[in-house]
Amino acid sequence: MKLIYFHGFASSGASGTVELLRKMLPSAEVIAPDIPVDPLEALPFLTDLVEREQPDIVLGTSMGGMYAAQMHGHLRICVNPAFRMSTMSKVLRTGEHPFLNGRKDHAKTFRITRDTIAHFNAMERRQFDGITPADRDLCYGLFGTNDTTVNPANAYATFTKYYTHAQRYDGGHQLNDSALKHAVMPLMRTLLGQRFEAALQPPLPDYMRYATHGE
Repeated sequence: MKLIYFHGFASSGASGTVELLRKMLPSAEVIAPDIPVDPLEALPFLTDLVEREQPDIVLGTSMGGMYAAQMHGHLRICVNPAFRMSTMSKVLRTGEHPFLNGRKDHAKTFRITRDTIAHFNAMERRQFDGITPADRDLCYGLFGTNDTTVNPANAYATFTKYYTHAQRYDGGHQLNDSALKHAVMPLMRTLLGQRFEAALQPPLPDYMRYATHGE
């Protein structure tokens, strides 16, 4: 099973959520890129990655959920998607800010400018373009009823305007251990079946994998 995870704003592919996913799915290939800050760079970067890797599923949370929803033609789960990043003034503020987790390029801070916010706004106006009837059934939304970062009622209403499958769960904004165990993992099991069950198993020792490849 191959999973691509899209992190939230100011985070990275080295977040605690990624560690939890790899612990819960020890035989899965979990790909977790560092998402560029500006959507002009981020969206094509993520689209190219998904097209190249052809994952079994894409999982995104918050800002990452907003990007995941735009991975048309692929099975995806969007957790508390932040569809209106440009209006979240407490999150998307001009100035220099610290990354919450380590980045592969070792960057410690990033800068938000008025142009960055304008780029988010422009992308948001187009984010639901090109959705086909088949694609409506490939996108699943999970919404924490206690989310205080993204208004869960508004996000749910926006999601269900364009996509078929949406569920609420008892939780907040963060994709933590509880949300993964009680919301994300059960949904993945339903969507992926045997591929999910196989990902739960401990990986084979190297000597057994090499022996298998040699046969």
